[in-house]
Amino acid sequence: MSYYGNYYRPSGFGGFSFFPPAIKTLLISNAIVFFFTSPALFGRFTFDGAPLALWYRQYFGLMPLETGMFFPWQLVTYQFMHADFWHLFFNMFFGLWMFGMEVEHTWGTKKFSVFYLTCGVVAGLCQLFLAPIFEPSLAPVVGASGAVFGVLVAFAMLFPDRYIFIYFLIPIKAKYFVMFLIVLGVMSVGGPGNVANLAHLGGAFAGYVFLLYDSGKMPFQDAVDRLSWSLNKFSTKWTSKEEHTADAKIVDFSERKVDDRTEHQRKIDEILDKISRSGYQSLSEEEKKILFEASKKLN
Repeated sequence: MSYYGNYYRPSGFGGFSFFPPAIKTLLISNAIVFFFTSPALFGRFTFDGAPLALWYRQYFGLMPLETGMFFPWQLVTYQFMHADFWHLFFNMFFGLWMFGMEVEHTWGTKKFSVFYLTCGVVAGLCQLFLAPIFEPSLAPVVGASGAVFGVLVAFAMLFPDRYIFIYFLIPIKAKYFVMFLIVLGVMSVGGPGNVANLAHLGGAFAGYVFLLYDSGKMPFQDAVDRLSWSLNKFSTKWTSKEEHTADAKIVDFSERKVDDRTEHQRKIDEILDKISRSGYQSLSEEEKKILFEASKKLN
């Protein structure tokens, strides 16, 4: 990403090899799946008299509950399938690449990956249970839009006053841009067209709740934390003493190693603070390298 003052423009980070791991994996996997499932490419071939693309969407797209053809794995697989090239392009380029890279660099690969897939699953659940009421359709749902809406919300909440460029010309703050997309999605529910608006809104909602909890601002957070602590304590209770002893023997750091780890974490925290104040472009090459190596370790 690059910044001009408080203005935000995405950049290639020095080439595709510098893309953070999760973004790179998602871009490649979505492109590969599109090649094999697109009716215009490999999917045009037939099996048992029907195009392969039809089979793929029937078993891996998100099928409405009313069809009786819903399978649990579809909540994940539908996120990697797209209707056509432009559907894939806008989700991957204008959504995931433009906004996801900054979020992954801030959070790390593991946390970002969990966030992305969770938003996609929640988006699918909203589509399954709310569409029969507000947008009845028997067509399968495909696309990463729900997960991408979650990424947009994350970016807007992490960097609300960053300016982005609509059509690469018109500057608007991220919080207003994402707010406009959500309002537009709400107004479009039940309207004409084949857009899964409820999936978009479900992904945005999941992203919002995730950020609230992560920042400690979610209502009833204390109760949720206590429940999480109780479940963790319950699972720990059944761990044998032998396992605890073995773990203690494995984790045997010298004072020097502990000090090195603390110093490294301090550098990471300073870099993240610098990004928050001045943007990614303000980092030196050495700082960028340190941050990138840290993000790979989190994968």
